[in-house]
Amino acid sequence: MKFTWKGVMPALTTQFDAQEQLDLNAFVHHLNAQIDAGIHGIVLGGTLGEASTLETAEKEALVKTACEITNQKIPVILNIAEQSTSNAIASVRQAEKNGADGFMVLPPMRYKATDTETVAYFKAIAAATELPIMIYNNPVDYKIEVTLDMFDQLSECPNINAVKESTRDVSNVTRMKNRFGNRFQIMCGVDTIAIESLMMGADGWIAGLVDAFPQETVAIYTYIQNGLYEKAVEVHRWFFDLLELDITPQLVQHIKQCEKATGLGTGYVRQPRIANTGAEKVRVAKIIDQALAHRPDISDYKSML
Repeated sequence: MKFTWKGVMPALTTQFDAQEQLDLNAFVHHLNAQIDAGIHGIVLGGTLGEASTLETAEKEALVKTACEITNQKIPVILNIAEQSTSNAIASVRQAEKNGADGFMVLPPMRYKATDTETVAYFKAIAAATELPIMIYNNPVDYKIEVTLDMFDQLSECPNINAVKESTRDVSNVTRMKNRFGNRFQIMCGVDTIAIESLMMGADGWIAGLVDAFPQETVAIYTYIQNGLYEKAVEVHRWFFDLLELDITPQLVQHIKQCEKATGLGTGYVRQPRIANTGAEKVRVAKIIDQALAHRPDISDYKSML
């Protein structure tokens, strides 16, 4: 399907059962709640999706199930995070057969590639498919920054047309816009600065806490699109302590604890991750309880979708 990189696209968590097996029933429940909230697309198998622990068959099952549920109404994006170019290309081709609508692509995993190697890697993947590609620029967690000069080289690939901007520097939105205009759509990938990024011209938000709070997340985006900035800021301020759970190495455990509290997930993670325990579980629970006790009134946002 043809689509534009814009709006709220959850980086979906992968739902497991107590035995750490894929729980597709829970996944469907979770996905339906996101769709009902008004999301604009989904990203599967990203950091929050515990990509490094997923088998190829599990990724295929997630893509096929998501495509069946979404039924071409919103795009299904698969994250590509591989150690070799050949494996990345194979993953792209298989996902395309399974119905994926586009890809989010990380630089080569585990190897700190040079700028030249990283650009060549992205270009090889782009040449293997006609589907749209969003580059995941996250030097904080993955140690490779995709610079403006690298994006200039990548602009030669017509299907590389978006970036998940996760450098945590909101001024990069302006740098990208000033350098490239609308050549690349910009999707903010850091929950705590999403509202600033959107107000500076980002096209959308690859969100994390949306997994537990889909309506509030879509409401912020919707209010901004409709010029209701004070309302968006009000919801953002309520949301902020929760959003900070997205910017720690334990973001998966934190967000899955939130999901369980809001009835949108099983709460189970797959080893080597271990679900929050002790003082950390109590700390996160207090943040969740405080937020649930003071949820803002966003009853009007759906009429603006």
